[in-house]
Amino acid sequence: MALDDADFTVRLASDEADLRAAQRLRYEVFVAELGGGGTMVDHDARLERDRFDPFFDHLILTDARRDDAVVGVYRLLRDDQAAAAGQFYSEDEYNLAPLRASGRRLLELGRSCLHPDYRGGTAMMHLWNALADYVRAHGIEILFGTASFHGTDVAALAQPLSLLHHRHLAPEALRVRSKHFQRMDLLPEDAIDRRLAMRDVPALIKGYLRLGGVVGEGAFVDHAFNTTDICLVMDTARLNEKAAGIYTRGRG
Repeated sequence: MALDDADFTVRLASDEADLRAAQRLRYEVFVAELGGGGTMVDHDARLERDRFDPFFDHLILTDARRDDAVVGVYRLLRDDQAAAAGQFYSEDEYNLAPLRASGRRLLELGRSCLHPDYRGGTAMMHLWNALADYVRAHGIEILFGTASFHGTDVAALAQPLSLLHHRHLAPEALRVRSKHFQRMDLLPEDAIDRRLAMRDVPALIKGYLRLGGVVGEGAFVDHAFNTTDICLVMDTARLNEKAAGIYTRGRG
């Protein structure tokens, strides 16, 4: 569909109605489209939710041409919010000790999704630009979070998982490790068809890699959510030149 960027607004959810709108979009993407689930999913109301929602900030993208309907979502959890929640969301899957030991300001990203009509356009860039503002405002130094491949058949993901392990593994100081370890180096590096592997890497993960993102060691197979997860880490002090341009929007 043709989109007018002037119709987009990105802001933090400010009330229960905003949160429910975000959870409704998450349901349509993660549950109805991708077959995920969870103990707190409300199928009658079509809401995807969990116990961490009250602690997160929820970045929402709305479209004025759809009566300000929520068409994009990002969930953000700073280290101070994680302390209130008792943990980061991804600590159920990954040992985050290297990030915690860094002493740097942390921000966990999650539940990123777009309405199908807005994929492949500028909608995600609007969310990322707003995320950049949030990062600056809170002095965030390390961004991280789990990102998913659809499905739990690890053998079918051998090419992309192996590529990520061999070419994009985090430096040891930031190398988080899966708690229920699923190795990612399923193929030797010289057996990877890079073109085929990158074709099978989800767009969101490709975007993080372009921003200088690296991956933790090992994947986590999430049968409840019907995904195979990796943990992405981005050090804001080491963003590549292209990423720096995105994050500063040319403001230096």
